[in-house]
Amino acid sequence: MMNRLADGTQYDIAIVGGGATGLGVALDAASRGLRVVLLESHDFAKGTSSRATKLLHGGVRYLAQGNVSLVYEALHERTTLLHNAPHLAQPLAFVMPSYKWWETPFYGLGLVLYDLLAGKAGLGKTRFLGREGALAALPGVNPSGLKGGVKYWDGQFDDARLAITLAKTAAQAGALLVNYCPVEELLYTDGKVSGLRCQDAETGQSIAVNARCVINATGVWVDALRHKDGDVTVASGGKPVRDMVAPSQGVHLVVDAEFLGSDTALMVPKTADGRVLFAVPWLGKVILGTTDTPRHDLAREPQPFKAEVDFILEEAGRYLRKAPTRADVRSIWVGLRPLVKPQDDDGATTKGLSREHTVLVSRSGLVTVTGGKWTTYRAMAEDVMQRCTSSGLVPAGRAANTEQLHLSGYEVHHQAVSMSQAQGLHAYGAEKSLVLALPGASRELAPGLTEAMVRYAALYEYARTAEDVLARRHRVLFLDARLAATLAPEVGRLLQEITGQDPKIEEFIALTTQYLHWPT
Repeated sequence: MMNRLADGTQYDIAIVGGGATGLGVALDAASRGLRVVLLESHDFAKGTSSRATKLLHGGVRYLAQGNVSLVYEALHERTTLLHNAPHLAQPLAFVMPSYKWWETPFYGLGLVLYDLLAGKAGLGKTRFLGREGALAALPGVNPSGLKGGVKYWDGQFDDARLAITLAKTAAQAGALLVNYCPVEELLYTDGKVSGLRCQDAETGQSIAVNARCVINATGVWVDALRHKDGDVTVASGGKPVRDMVAPSQGVHLVVDAEFLGSDTALMVPKTADGRVLFAVPWLGKVILGTTDTPRHDLAREPQPFKAEVDFILEEAGRYLRKAPTRADVRSIWVGLRPLVKPQDDDGATTKGLSREHTVLVSRSGLVTVTGGKWTTYRAMAEDVMQRCTSSGLVPAGRAANTEQLHLSGYEVHHQAVSMSQAQGLHAYGAEKSLVLALPGASRELAPGLTEAMVRYAALYEYARTAEDVLARRHRVLFLDARLAATLAPEVGRLLQEITGQDPKIEEFIALTTQYLHWPT
């Protein structure tokens, strides 16, 4: 792979950043027949793109804010992804419990509008529930004072595995994707971006990559590359670059499935301080969250604030029959959202900032895309490519049709499979036979994880370290950090046998303690 990177190819597009946005652009561009290279400084989806609430949704709260166009687009994209990756995404029922007489009709009417916006892309009809219906759908909900509820539908997925699947699909379309290869600087010809210089993190080799167009898709970190480009712009008489991202932190706590007792999710539209609370069944556990807190540093492993954890536990205790405690938490993880701020914004709050994406082209031709959300990654990629072609940075290539493009492993299931069941071989879809053909297919290391799956991750899914396997190819770290620590030595041994590289076992074990760290 590094030999290909260093062979002097003139690429049409070089993408910096291997999260949802960058991978979506790589697939779109490659499907047009363009020569594409993508470079990621760490592992694919290492940052925000593996730390979502795992929901494919139009955004009920955005509808309440009056952002109908964003909701409409997201509802359409939700259905597109469910069709193109049924092995990784499934419909999910939600219940919004009512504890006041007016809540069922008030929120129910809003959700009926949600259905109308979805139209033929709807996943199920909104239903008004009485008290018994709500309890039947959510056995774990607090029955005290319960009046009823509203049942509606959205989607759910495995974010990190979808990212890896996008990488594989883009590679199958001809793109070159390299992880653990940070970009050091941009290259210029006559004041215009003409490529970049990167470094192989494993060997230290520095490589110059020539490209007609460079796309900055580094998510919450886009401003770092923009400032490097801005230094050149200022030197040629341009204005200094101002930050465009206001990071917002989302915290999630994971507890056992018994707290919800159902494959139906719970959604509270307005908690004590006006935020939304989810209790979402996912891969045999329940995710509680999330928060929306401004954060000014850009740590790769951000830690939760005590107030955020207290908020989630307190609010979950109000709405669940059994209140979760600190002792019940299996893992705590945090994601940074790249919210786009107005130029006069001071970053004091993030609740009112746009969840839509923004595409900018600098004087030098550097294309930057940030904002948005997982559900709309494909539409974001189309917008980026339209901007690149309209700006004359790349040839149009053939027409892309990612809306109808089945992702790697595509396989239709004739019986509905919930995400709580979508573990093990199910996630490989049509490629499960390749996993079963590898040594160790019958040797289970943990529920849903075999030796053969570790081998497959190293051979076909770009995995290099124990973290790559246990955090993203399989989600053990996000589900049960203590279990992940116990699996690291054996997973690392298998990786080293296959790749010959240091699997960084000790670093990963240290990381698991952060996912169990209780803020003070």
